[in-house]
Amino acid sequence: MTGSTLTQLAPTMVSLEFSLNETELAAAEDRAFRRLAKNVRLPGFRKGKVPRKIFEQNYGSDTITSEAVEEVIPEVYAQAVREHDLQPVERPKIEVVEESGGRPVRLKATVEIRPAFTLGRYKGVEVVRPAATVTEADVDRSLEALAKERATLVPVERPARLGDVVTIDYQGSIEGKPFEGGHGEGEVVELAEGRFVPGFAAGIAGMHSGETKTVEVSFPESYPVSDLAGKPASFMVSLREVKELELPTVDDEFAKTVSENQTLTALRDDLRQRLEAIATGRGRRAAGNAIVARLLAEHDFPLPGSMVETELNHLVEDFSASAPQANKSEAELRSELRAEAESRVKGALLIQAIAKAENISATPADVAAEIQALARRYGQSAPQIRKALGNNVLSLMDGIVRNKTLDFLIDNAVVIADQETPGAAS
Repeated sequence: MTGSTLTQLAPTMVSLEFSLNETELAAAEDRAFRRLAKNVRLPGFRKGKVPRKIFEQNYGSDTITSEAVEEVIPEVYAQAVREHDLQPVERPKIEVVEESGGRPVRLKATVEIRPAFTLGRYKGVEVVRPAATVTEADVDRSLEALAKERATLVPVERPARLGDVVTIDYQGSIEGKPFEGGHGEGEVVELAEGRFVPGFAAGIAGMHSGETKTVEVSFPESYPVSDLAGKPASFMVSLREVKELELPTVDDEFAKTVSENQTLTALRDDLRQRLEAIATGRGRRAAGNAIVARLLAEHDFPLPGSMVETELNHLVEDFSASAPQANKSEAELRSELRAEAESRVKGALLIQAIAKAENISATPADVAAEIQALARRYGQSAPQIRKALGNNVLSLMDGIVRNKTLDFLIDNAVVIADQETPGAAS
């Protein structure tokens, strides 16, 4: 192949023109003919023994040439990409720009590429990292959560109160008309204000078993179902049964039951250490996010449209799965989420550029450690995880490089203040 010609069509779009070497194409045609002829049967010839001239008379020489070109193009294109030190982000669009004797001799590849940009300062970024503060109240809340997990439900003959678990029938209406999702029978729910429309749980508190009453509420303006958002509603509620959570005694025996600790004091120390580790991790993540935000603000470069669209597709898919009743069209979602997609793509390009500048990579040991961690998490063997990953191991490696690069940025940042954040671990 002779040298290729690069034309910059846009900041992230180029075309490459390159010639096909006659000798290499002829050799590829020979290989293509042998592959194609293997399964050909023609009268008077054994399978796979058809002469090339006879093959071409029956199937056309262009069949062989087309197969050969498909073989040659990837390497010729890859050579042109290496020649110009490009980083394509999608498959190229290939066009024939010159033919000779019915055979292509010059081709053009149009492809989107990663943008070229100069990295600004990324070491020594000033950042506020919250202190990993864990209070006794945080430890108490963790103990209460452990106790609640092992609580038993006991029927009680008294009015319901917040924190109880109740069995109810209900029918909701707006302006006297029932609405979708507003009906339930025999529903077992915990009376906690954060779990329902504001006022619903409080309206049930004070009711006796067998009692029926109307609970008036208003859906928040931010309610995900647009048809209900901001509207007042009435719920006819019948209370069938009231149960309260009976918590176990939190003592040394409880500590032995829920952990490998022999005393309550040891369990509290264990919980405190775990909470401190969580708070430290949160602090590092907050610092990392702050650094990336600073880098995003200080760098300006064009983004490949295909990368943004791919990321936008993922965001729309994730949003639709997490909030299926949002009642927003795909066009509305794409419009709302586009800025986030652009931010993510820009951040990814910056992290990759920093990783390249600092020679940060995913080593075999890194990959093995990550696979072992996944094996422990999912209760499978490392070979099973590796097999399940398949080609996705490349994504795993990208994640490792991203995390190592973020760690590098955090370790090389300047912490200008450690702000006390009470309850950071709760």
